[in-house]
This record gives sequence, C-alpha cells and structure tokens, in this order.
Amino acid sequence: MDNLASSGVWAVWVLMGVGLVAWVLTGGADYGGGLWDLLASGPRKEAQRSLIAEAIAPIWEANHVWIIFLVVMMFSVFPRAFFVVSVALHIPLVLALFGMVLRGAAFTFRAYGLQPDAVGHRWGRVFAWSSALTPVFLGMALGAMSTGDLRHVNGLVTSGFLAGWTSPFSFTVGLFALALFALLAAVYLTADAASAELAEDFRGRALAAELVAGVLAALVAWRASVDAPALWAALAGSSWTWPVQLGTAAAAIAVLAALVTRRFALARFAVAAQVGLVVLGWGLAMDGFIVRPDVHVTAAGTRPEMMGPLMVAVSIGLAVLLPSLWLLFRVFKRSKTADDTTH
Repeated sequence: MDNLASSGVWAVWVLMGVGLVAWVLTGGADYGGGLWDLLASGPRKEAQRSLIAEAIAPIWEANHVWIIFLVVMMFSVFPRAFFVVSVALHIPLVLALFGMVLRGAAFTFRAYGLQPDAVGHRWGRVFAWSSALTPVFLGMALGAMSTGDLRHVNGLVTSGFLAGWTSPFSFTVGLFALALFALLAAVYLTADAASAELAEDFRGRALAAELVAGVLAALVAWRASVDAPALWAALAGSSWTWPVQLGTAAAAIAVLAALVTRRFALARFAVAAQVGLVVLGWGLAMDGFIVRPDVHVTAAGTRPEMMGPLMVAVSIGLAVLLPSLWLLFRVFKRSKTADDTTH
C-alpha cells in the first residue's frame, strides 16, 4: 500500500473514531433515556417518562446516522475486519439489532398508536427493556474485539461463536457502556427539564450513575488485565495513558461539581467530555487494531484504488449531513435549560 493510500486508511480510522464518539454522545444518550424510562419512579414518574419522550422524539432517528456511517466505512474500507466481526460476533450483534428495531418500533407505537392505555404501557416496557439491553450487547461486542480471543487465520475465523464476547471482561464492558449511556441521559435531562422538581429527579439519577460508572470503570480495568492482556499492556504502558485518564477524571469531577451546584448546562458539556475521553482512551488502547490480534488497520483488506473516490463521497456527505444535524439540534434543543428553572 503506497503512502497516500496508507494516509487515507488512517484518515478513515480517525473519522470512524469521531463517528463513534458522535453516536455515543447522541444515540447512546437516547438508550440511556430508555433505561430511566424503565426505572421511572415516585410521584412524578409519568412526568419523567414524558420528559424522556419529548427529549428523544425529534432526534432519535437522526442520531442513528452515525451507526450507518460506521458500518458503511467498515465494510467499504476494512472488509476483512467487517468479515471477522460479522462472523465471530453475529450473536451479540443480531441481539443488538433486534433491540434497535424493537426499541424504535415500540417508541413509535407507544407515541402514535391508537390503543388503550394498557397496550401503550406494554409498548413502553418493550421500549425500555430493549433500550437497556442493546448497549450491553454492543459493549460486549466491543469488548470481544479487544480481548484477542477472536482469531482470523488463513482467511477464516477460527474462534468459536462464543469467543470473546462471553468473557467477564466483555460483560463488564457491556455494563459500563450502559452506565455511561445512563449518565449521559440523566445529565442531559436535567438541562431539558421544564421544572425544578424534574431537574432534581434526574440530578439524583445522574449522581448515582456517575458513581456506578466509576465502579464499573475500575472493574473493566481489572478484568482487562486478566482477559485482555494486550489491551491492558497498551493501556498501562503508553505515554498517552496518563493525560487521557487524568482528563477523564477531571471531567468526571467537573460533572459532579456542576450537578452539586445545579449548573446543569455546564454538567452537560462536562459529561460529554468525560464520555468522549473514555471512547478515545479505548481507541488509543486498540493501537491501530480493529480486532486484536489479527486485524490491524493497515492489513484489513483495504483496496487502495477506492480510497480516492470514497474520500470524495465522504466529504460531500459530511458537507450535507453536519449542517443538517446542526439545524435539527438548534431547532429542538437550544432554548430550554434547567439552569433557568432553578433561579
């Protein structure tokens, strides 16, 4: 592969990282909202669910554009990685796909279906449970890609269909993903709440989610040292580890401080930085591997002749997509902050 094509491959790798962060901070928060729908409680539980629905409704379909972007980039630029992931991880990925479809269908049927309240409540439970379980399966798949248990030898996937994703490390990563999504949702909802009481409801949930995420982060690190030694070595021995980890810790402290002082708009930016740094840390620890240890970015089946046309297509697509998303969020998300409701 010549230098120009190699540079293009790394550019796509970086773009995919940006797309993953974008999906986590937007679509991931939507899934976290589904968890809080499931756990709604107290005298304002129906108001909590209404707030979640109002926050998600205008944007949830648009947020999935980043998943589509990631899938298209992988099978277009890294077909070997797409093959390995599709074969080795088809069970958790199919379960996640079912969750995505059920979640979207249930949300729509609950919101717009002409049915008795009891039927609407059943659709609500489908929406909530599928929202809670889908991030776990996706996290387990990402964990499996990191463990080194998925093997690609002589053009074949030689590991079994349960390899990697059923390990304690991958399961812990799945729970960690759910905790981060729940944290994002709770913090965002404090800023979206139309009343101080609702903001306080989600403030408490956000504080709890931050603590749970901290515990699970420690468990992920421990299990990585046992189940994903190569990932752990890259994480522990790299020069970037401490800056990224310290930045993540600082952002988490800023989230807690902003929640305690009820500066919810600030908490929203801080939590986005925290979760974005978590994703960045994982990407750096992968050290250029898409699937450890056999599929590296530079040996993932890229065809150099298609890199030029692809980058042109991506540039045109982003030129249309990014202003459209900006307008969508500006119209539906700009005006209301919970800081206004607490003064």
